[in-house]
Amino acid sequence: MRRPVLIALTLLALWTVLVGLGARNGWMRQQVASDGDSPGFLQWASGRYEDESKGNIAILLLSEGRPAADFFASHGREVDEHTIFQVASLSKWLTAWGVMKLAEQGRVDLDAPVSRYLSRWRLPASEYDLDKVTVRRLLAHNSGLTDGLGFRGFEPGQALPSLEQELTKTTDVLPSADGEIRVGAEPGSGWRYSGGGYLILQLMIEEVSQESFEAFMRREIFEPLGMADSTFVDPDPSRLADIFDADGSAATHYRFAATGAASLYTSAADLSLFLQSQAPGRPNAPSGRGVLTPETLRRMATPQAYLLGLPIWGLGESLYAPTREGFVIGHDGQNYPAINTTARLDPATGNGVIVLTTGSSTLAREIGGEWTFWQTGKVGLDTLILFDARKILFVWLTGAIAIVVLTTSAAIMRRRRAQIAGLEGRGLRDPEAV
Repeated sequence: MRRPVLIALTLLALWTVLVGLGARNGWMRQQVASDGDSPGFLQWASGRYEDESKGNIAILLLSEGRPAADFFASHGREVDEHTIFQVASLSKWLTAWGVMKLAEQGRVDLDAPVSRYLSRWRLPASEYDLDKVTVRRLLAHNSGLTDGLGFRGFEPGQALPSLEQELTKTTDVLPSADGEIRVGAEPGSGWRYSGGGYLILQLMIEEVSQESFEAFMRREIFEPLGMADSTFVDPDPSRLADIFDADGSAATHYRFAATGAASLYTSAADLSLFLQSQAPGRPNAPSGRGVLTPETLRRMATPQAYLLGLPIWGLGESLYAPTREGFVIGHDGQNYPAINTTARLDPATGNGVIVLTTGSSTLAREIGGEWTFWQTGKVGLDTLILFDARKILFVWLTGAIAIVVLTTSAAIMRRRRAQIAGLEGRGLRDPEAV
């Protein structure tokens, strides 16, 4: 009986690998537009907006490092490339640039304990070695923090806590998150998304620079890149996109203490400049645009953390899918109740996508996932988990059931033939044949 079981287990393992490879390589989906057909992709994306959203949307496509096509729509005030959106966790990508700027200036060592740079707040005591909580690991979400944040934000009129207060007791935690910023796992042992880690990095930037987070980011990142629409505090309300809930009703504009993790305000035009700064350099405009060096950008896009054996995170940026020369890089964002954003780039080609929405908690990520597949022929791990999981499970279960049925039937038939052969060898006949 051992042999049929081993055969079944072997076939199930092979089937699992085959389904995983097939899903990653898009065998279960079709591209929404032909290669290079930006208008066709935008037509599909605008259709998804019409079908799924009662809010607003800004989409901008880059081709070879330059804006190539765009789409704007709203059920409220008109939006355009300079309309300001709150971009949620996409903020972390820009915050990572601030950290890397300090590293280039020699003011921060990525492999040093972050505690070296903090005096206004300290990590709480832990059974794990706090010196292993390095700046690099905080950027890559593998520092051992187990907060799972997720910030809800504060309603208008509520006083914002200080960074130290937010770190000590996070009061705007989402229900799905733990919210206690502590080292609850061995640093470096695995990838765990941590908004708390970026709250620590925000504080570190302030402590090292001896100025506010907003002032440092404006001087070192926004102004050199020409990102005049961008701010972490006090956006112009006349230019702020209406915020919708998923049912199309007006939603609250929440404010954040954890601005570096969750509350950059920016526009499609500014994010286009940000992506263009990471596109292939030209003699008069090298990659990084003088804010960060090309070498630093390469380091940021080097795998630092893995999930299911796949590289998923660099230094502050997602690694969505492999390309011939690296990865599609970027970041997504989702704030309560229905703000969803994404910005993604293939640094080798300069092709990119920006999607800013309110009124849907998934639309930007869906469009970003389709863009990634359209560009690379690979499906991002986030898309596999969030959008394709049911389809993948159905295909796997169908095959698994077939394998179990076939191997069981084969084992029964083999056993039956052995019984018949044994009877005939003793000169007896199969009773069922009489």
